[in-house]
Amino acid sequence: MFTSVLMIEKALTSADVEFVTTLHGEEPVSFHVLLQPRGEQADRLLRAIDDIALGEIDEAAREAETPEGEAAKGEGERALEVSLMALRAAGGEAEGRLVENHPLDALKSLVADVGADEVIVLTDPHYVEEFFHRDWASRARHKVGVPVLKLFSHSKA
Repeated sequence: MFTSVLMIEKALTSADVEFVTTLHGEEPVSFHVLLQPRGEQADRLLRAIDDIALGEIDEAAREAETPEGEAAKGEGERALEVSLMALRAAGGEAEGRLVENHPLDALKSLVADVGADEVIVLTDPHYVEEFFHRDWASRARHKVGVPVLKLFSHSKA
């Protein structure tokens, strides 16, 4: 069985699930999901810049409404559960947890604990962090010792 650690920041869409569950053809895959809610990982200014870069001006104006703290945790738990159910329904094994602090430390530890074959980072584009190689995938490549695949999530389910 192929073991993937999947880092996400929001619920997987049906297109995301289809993509990650078919990456390895017919080989069975076990997913270990780490979710850090978006409101916990980047400040509002960086998120607004990303929205503007994507041409989503209305989204940039609504960044102040992004849940943070306990509200983000509640949404994160629901997003994680939806994602795990979708991965299982698509035929994969899936377990996961929320990450509240230090996502790359949690990633490194999980990769070692489960003997992961790869890491998949599936997030919205984060242009500022990517430009400076401070995004999850860029930093993970130097920490985890397995291949790291960076994918952009689909916005609509």
